Amino acid sequence: MFTGLITDTAAVEQVEPRAGGARLVLRPRSLRVDDLELGESVACSGTCLTVVSRGEGRVAFDAVPETLARTTIGSWRPGTRVNLERALRLSDRLGGHLVQGHVDAVGRVLDRAPEGQGARLTLSLPAELAPLVAEKGSIAVDGVSLTVARAGRDRFQVALIPETLSRTTLGEAAPGTAVNLEADVVARHVARLHELAGAAGLSGEALRGWGYGEGER
Repeated sequence: MFTGLITDTAAVEQVEPRAGGARLVLRPRSLRVDDLELGESVACSGTCLTVVSRGEGRVAFDAVPETLARTTIGSWRPGTRVNLERALRLSDRLGGHLVQGHVDAVGRVLDRAPEGQGARLTLSLPAELAPLVAEKGSIAVDGVSLTVARAGRDRFQVALIPETLSRTTLGEAAPGTAVNLEADVVARHVARLHELAGAAGLSGEALRGWGYGEGER
């Protein structure tokens, strides 16, 4: 589990094809790789990957074919810059929102406009994610926890502050840039409950039956 608060970025140094998947070798900018444990989970531009080796300033992860097909990782090349976040500890502050590192879809930057000292990005919104993205709700874009500034049927907007622009890869995002998208896990569960409720919609009785809210006294 992650918070969507990026702690470092890394440059891809090698992409080694392996039985349909790939081994990714990254060099973090400031993160001490010797502090990472083998088997530890790290969010790499929003995708949860497992540390398989580390040393000499580099860390390696394996990506299976499913990951390559469903995220931007399939297009990574040497020189690609990646957002990094280590997994959340129970004692950590939850400054962003709960992020699982399970990418729902790939979107693209449609427009970038300056806004004060920051910038506003307009991104494509895949149809399967549209019901899960609401104005003032949370979304992870390349692993960055952001608040939805505006939501439409096929696009949404986020406002980026200077800190986000300087500390994450979104500072380089331009029209055409592909990004990993993960919807808010709470929105995903609410949508599932609504689906199961069918035409009748959600009711207090149905929610209590599924274990939400107060039980009968």
